[in-house]
Amino acid sequence: MTCLECKKNLTYVDHKNAMDTLGVELCARHKTLIDKLIRKYGTPIQAIQLYYGLKKAGANPTLEWWDGKKSVDIAISRVKLNIEIDTEYQMITHNRAITHLEETMHSFKNGFTTIRIPHDLVTHYLNETVTNIIGITEGLKANIRVI
Repeated sequence: MTCLECKKNLTYVDHKNAMDTLGVELCARHKTLIDKLIRKYGTPIQAIQLYYGLKKAGANPTLEWWDGKKSVDIAISRVKLNIEIDTEYQMITHNRAITHLEETMHSFKNGFTTIRIPHDLVTHYLNETVTNIIGITEGLKANIRVI
């Protein structure tokens, strides 16, 4: 049991606290940093889990990246990919759908691709989700000049 950020060995208490609240192995210091991020931006827990899954797969993601208009849950800037975790997709209104479309248009105008992933997909199929996002990044890498 080691912290996914600093590779420090975790105590049982640190491991249990992080796993119970975030579902990822973090030391007390890094858990506190992630907790602050969640409070500041309202980052979904599934975004944290996906971030560490992508990091483990070698994708070099960024949590809560500012795109010039708003904060994006996860960004993989080398291939200009924004990932939003959708926690309210079951009760989407036409106003929210238009807002999503406008946000996607804004990102696309700046050369970024935005994908929305339902939170349940990360909760139940994390490995498959990571594999598919890695496939998307490989496709983007092949079709654009890498920064």
